[in-house]
Amino acid sequence: MSRRTGRTIRLGAGAGFAGDRIDPAAELARSADLDYLVFEVLGERTIASANAQRISGAGHGYDPLLRRRLEATLPDCRRNGTTIITNGGAADPVAAGALAADVAREHGLAGTRVGVISGDDVLDAVRRADPVLWETGRPLSSETDQLVSANAYLGAAPVAEALAEGADVVIAGRLADPALYLGAIAHEHGWDLAGDPTLLGQGTVVGHLLECAGQLTGGYFADPATKPVPGLDRLGFPFADVAGDGEAVFSKLPGSGGLLDTRTVTEQLLYEVGDPSAYVTPDVVADFTGVALDQLGPDRVRVTGGAGAVRPDELKVTLGFRGGWLGEGQISYAGPRALGRAELAADIVRSRLAAVHGLHPEDVLVELIGAGAAFRGLAEAGDPVEVRLRVAARVPDRMAAEAVGWEVEALYTNGPAAGGGARKHVQEVLAIRSCTLPRALVHTHVSIEEA
Repeated sequence: MSRRTGRTIRLGAGAGFAGDRIDPAAELARSADLDYLVFEVLGERTIASANAQRISGAGHGYDPLLRRRLEATLPDCRRNGTTIITNGGAADPVAAGALAADVAREHGLAGTRVGVISGDDVLDAVRRADPVLWETGRPLSSETDQLVSANAYLGAAPVAEALAEGADVVIAGRLADPALYLGAIAHEHGWDLAGDPTLLGQGTVVGHLLECAGQLTGGYFADPATKPVPGLDRLGFPFADVAGDGEAVFSKLPGSGGLLDTRTVTEQLLYEVGDPSAYVTPDVVADFTGVALDQLGPDRVRVTGGAGAVRPDELKVTLGFRGGWLGEGQISYAGPRALGRAELAADIVRSRLAAVHGLHPEDVLVELIGAGAAFRGLAEAGDPVEVRLRVAARVPDRMAAEAVGWEVEALYTNGPAAGGGARKHVQEVLAIRSCTLPRALVHTHVSIEEA
């Protein structure tokens, strides 16, 4: 039961994406009197990257910052009775759980119980089911690219199960982002995760608001002219006190940077939401249209009114296909006629990639950064004082990918005047597609390791 006498529990956002800062999470672990600290670090891009690392053997299949996050927070969390929950297990939650136990042992935290959630890897089940892919409208079996990974979005139930078994750290792979929080809320308040969709909808609102961490306290919101936010260099991450009926009050640590008000909450509420009346998660089809926000004071907002409908019968699955190689090269031009020189450089590279290296022109992307590249031709370039040329191509093999950066780098002495700052990069591509799978075909498992 929560230290807040059973009436509310306090959940803190420790991360909102894979590359998030660590010091705000450490501050919460040290000073916020949390019941739970949640690290949400997975997106479709990051689960694909984790699978690529695991498959290639080039690195670990879990969050590369997991050790640093745990070392910065686990000692204080254990001291303060705070449970850590994360989807940082990514493509290898078992290895991530072993790492968490190692960190606990190294810091003398004997008795730390690490709960590992597995079962989101549904590669075999997807192959048997042969579902229709969202992007193509065709069955999986019609794909010519090699399928190498399939991860289902799990819900809150295995989180609640791990907590019920006394886990001090919960490590998962691909869970739906709000489920990381909803599992803790349901465990503490005794909610039935197959029960009242209105209650689960409100809990999902809480999880959705916290899942992006600093975005709730002014990150991604700030604009110096129209929406100034103080102290972004020391942005404080949010936490929420959640009552048994799902009512939540959001805040941040006094003295930390950032801003938490009804505007920042509104923007995060609608972030990545296509239909606010039907936000589909594994636990509930949440309805955000009745959400009410009340400013209770500086950096304190009460959130009520979430609702929902019965959860879907199928779970979303992210599929990873071997998609060839990406080659990239960049170089800068500055001063008079910078745009003209960059355009000439692009023409040279395009011509040589086709004539010398056999790349198809349609596979080559050229961007003139600083000359309206982000607007894709919908804005006039004007006369920029500097332009950075980026050339990229997705090709079948590594050698062809390396040719892209090579040709850009060769512009130093074989192209227009005064090019500088050339960079090149090559990586294997894991193409992402999506489908759904009946939840009856997805089987989760919770194991506990004690350090």
